[in-house]
Parts: sequence; C-alpha cells; structure tokens
Amino acid sequence: MTVIGFLSTAPVVEESMSEEVANAVEALEGYDIEYETGPMGTTIEAETTDELFAAAQAAHDAVDADRVSTVLKIDDKRTSDHTARDKVKAVESHLGREAKSDGT
Repeated sequence: MTVIGFLSTAPVVEESMSEEVANAVEALEGYDIEYETGPMGTTIEAETTDELFAAAQAAHDAVDADRVSTVLKIDDKRTSDHTARDKVKAVESHLGREAKSDGT
C-alpha cells in the first residue's frame, strides 16, 4: 500500500520563509518516504499512515518560529498501490500530453 500526502508547512511571518521551509523538508530525510517539493507544498509517499504522520510531524517541528501553519492532505486508497506519479500519468493519458504548460 502507498499512502500519498500533500504537506505544506511554514512559519507565519511577514518576511521570507524559505529557510524554515528548507528545515521542514530536511526533516523528511529521517524517514523512509519518497517526497517531491513544489512551490506550494511537498508531495509525500509512505507505506503507512504512521510513517506519513511521523514525517509530517517532524517537518512541522523543524520549523523554528513562534507560530507555524501546517496543512496535510492524505489519500489513503487501501485497495491499491498507486504512486503519486501513477496518478499524474492517468491525467496525462486523458490529456494526451504532459500535465503542464509548454512555457510559452
């Protein structure tokens, strides 16, 4: 089974938050998960919800700020083992192309 999550963790501050977001992403390295960071959050894949929650908590705890905001969305389809990439490929199959703009 693969559990897929979308994690967004950041300090609630007025200045740049990229350093603290980097700390949160670095905290994920201590877990047996796959992840990919994008501009609005990080997609996480784990074998169990326990692993996913532990990694998300570590990322949340790694942000050194007075106030921290964390959003976690979970897709736990228990009857199949599809990865995040499989989900994107399914959409691309319907589009007949990559699921992104051509940059023009």
